[in-house]
Order: sequence, then C-alpha cells, then structure tokens
Amino acid sequence: MAKKKRLSKNQVRRVQSNQNKRLTKNENKQWDESELGPQLQGIVISRFGQHADIEDEKGNIERCNLRRAVKSLVTGDRVVWRAGKESYHGISGVVEAVHPRKTVLTRPDYYDGIKPIAANIDHIIIVSSIAPEFSRNIIDRYLVACEDIGITPIIVLNKSDLLDDQSAKFVDQELQSYRDIGYKVLYSSMHGDGLDDLKGAMKDKINIFVGQSGVGKTSLLNTLLPEVEAVTGEISEGSGLGKHTTTTARLYHFADGGDLIDSPGIREFSLWHLEAERIASGFIEFRKHLGGCRFRDCKHKNDPGCALVAGVEAGEIHPARYHSFLRILETMDDAKNARNRNPNTY
Repeated sequence: MAKKKRLSKNQVRRVQSNQNKRLTKNENKQWDESELGPQLQGIVISRFGQHADIEDEKGNIERCNLRRAVKSLVTGDRVVWRAGKESYHGISGVVEAVHPRKTVLTRPDYYDGIKPIAANIDHIIIVSSIAPEFSRNIIDRYLVACEDIGITPIIVLNKSDLLDDQSAKFVDQELQSYRDIGYKVLYSSMHGDGLDDLKGAMKDKINIFVGQSGVGKTSLLNTLLPEVEAVTGEISEGSGLGKHTTTTARLYHFADGGDLIDSPGIREFSLWHLEAERIASGFIEFRKHLGGCRFRDCKHKNDPGCALVAGVEAGEIHPARYHSFLRILETMDDAKNARNRNPNTY
C-alpha cells in the first residue's frame, strides 16, 4: 500500500483557508429570492453578532442572518423577515427590515458611542438590593436614563428577606423619598414574597431588568419564570461586587401576559454622553426649580442664588438626591477629562 504523502505547511494553510471560507459562506448565507418564502412579521428574542433569534406570530423561534442594510438590531425590535426553504448550519431565514422603535434603552460605550441595549420597552425594572450594596447613586443613574428616554421606571428592592429590623427601617426611609416624588417602589425576596405585586406591574407590558451585578436579577428571573433556568452568579468575596452571569439580552414571555428582557449586568450605568442640563432634568423634582437660579451659568454647587440649593433648604429636594446629582456631574467630568487625556485608550 502506497505511503500517504504528507502535505506541506503551505498546503495545510490553503486547505484550512478553503474550509473556513466554505463555512463562512454557509453561515452567512445570502439567499436568492427564489429560496425565500413570503415576508413575515416577528420580534427579536435575542441577538448574536450577525445572527438573531426571531419569534414569528405563531410563537416559533428561528435563527436568522441579517441583511447588510440592517445596521442596528436589538432584543425587542419588531422586524420583517423571510424564512428560507432550507436551513444552512442552523440558520433558517433572513431579517430584511426593522420597524421604527417606540422606545430604545441605550448606554454609552467608549468604543461604539451610544449603544442600544433593547427596544420597545414599556417599563425599566431597576433592581437593587442590600447585597452587594444598596446604592442610591446607581438607582438615580437609571432614573435619569429612564426620564431622558421616556420609559417608565419601577424600583424593586430584591433580597428583602436579608433585612433585619434596623436595616429595614433605614432602607424603607431611603425608598420613601422615591415614593414621595411619584416612583413606584416594590419589594421582593428570594422566597417569592412580593412577586404578585411585581407580576401585576409587568402584566401586558415589555419590561427589562437593569441593575448592579449581584443584586439578584437572574435569580428573580428564575423565580418569575422557573422554566428558564438561567445561570446565576455569586458575589465575589474579594471585591464584594457581583459577577456577570447573563451575556446577551434575551426576551421571555409570561404565560398570563407580558414580556421580560433579561439584560447583561452592568456595575455602573454611565451618563457621560448627556449634557448637565439633561442630567438635571432627569431629576423630576428639580424641574420646577430649573431656570430659577440667579446666574445663567450656575453650577448648582456653592453658587449664590442657586435654585436647587434653595429647594434642598426648603425641603422640596431630598439632600441625598441632590448629592447624587453632584456626584453624577463629577463622574461625567472625570470621564470626559480621561478621554481627552488618553483618547486612544477608549
């Protein structure tokens, strides 16, 4: 039997290159019109690079390629898509167009600018907890984002079963300041307490969980939708911060109506892309005071005649909210200065 001739290194590279090209061609299959069915309506369940899981009007989920003309696609988008007459490496169709978004949740990204996270949301569920920490500043950042894009927020204190009498009194006082200015505040525990109120608030709406990593968003999702069995993470003993568990936003349905988008955890929701005036307007109790400062260029700190400082002194603005506002402005300045000093690092 003749001995098999070994391929040279160059030949091996060419074979591997040709295989990769064939795989890429199949995975990014661009169907001819004759290979596609009629146009269908769908919703994006999740997005994976150049692919997306699309749910049709019958509840079937198909993985699709994206037309090159589709520049932006996120979970919650309503789309026009077409099914292929056969599948290629698990890809069953193509997304051809995206309907105008009713709302879109975005966050700034140093590399990509303003990055969309999810679309057509009715409620942003801001999940907080005493573990890894109760942070008014993070809650306030999300509230500013909600007000800026016009999506209704709901604040949920998770892991309420971890509260003792003293901490329960403290946290309730902190949350009361949000109730006083009109925000809905709910409690939930790892044992399921308070979930009926949360389910009622989310019914027949598209909702998204946001919040610091480690506050229990995924555990809360598992309690609300046990069939999902999403992977949860623990709080790092070294840093005290939560570990990221969810890696891409995904939409789930409630049996009795309503949807929930589980999004990747982010430890700090930056607002450096907003001007100071938009930050101030995101604090709803500030609005009646804005424009009332003695000086047009008031920085709302130690400036004489500042209407916000007067509002705090009159008891119309909670001191903690005012200090959150100042802290947000400081972090915005720090981020902008860092980008100016090291533009190539972002």
